[in-house]
Amino acid sequence: MGWAIEPLRKYATFSGRSRRKEYWLFVLFVIVVSLVLSGIDAAIGTYSTSAGTGLLSGIFSLAVLVPSIAVLLRRLHDIDRSGWWALLLLVPLVGGLILLIFALFDSTPGENRFGANPKGEAARAM
Repeated sequence: MGWAIEPLRKYATFSGRSRRKEYWLFVLFVIVVSLVLSGIDAAIGTYSTSAGTGLLSGIFSLAVLVPSIAVLLRRLHDIDRSGWWALLLLVPLVGGLILLIFALFDSTPGENRFGANPKGEAARAM
């Protein structure tokens, strides 16, 4: 569970690198919590079909917005790409697809311009 929570601890750290594992477990964590909160919103009557969200899930989405951007930028850094690539999210469909493909790439081996390889640091910590 630590890998999923780590981006919340580094919520405003836009420098450095994040492994695929950290990124994808955080994405999974956000999706699961959002689904659970949407279910709770529907059960207690705070879900708005016109807005497409509920009170609790909306608050959660706002709470994880900055950590989500930060972990995406660190993930891009891990594959030796600038964080400016995140602006592709503004391009409908294609931009998100390109970033999805980037997020699937393995880490750049060794150190890159954004820091040391987090895989190497994790192996040394064990």
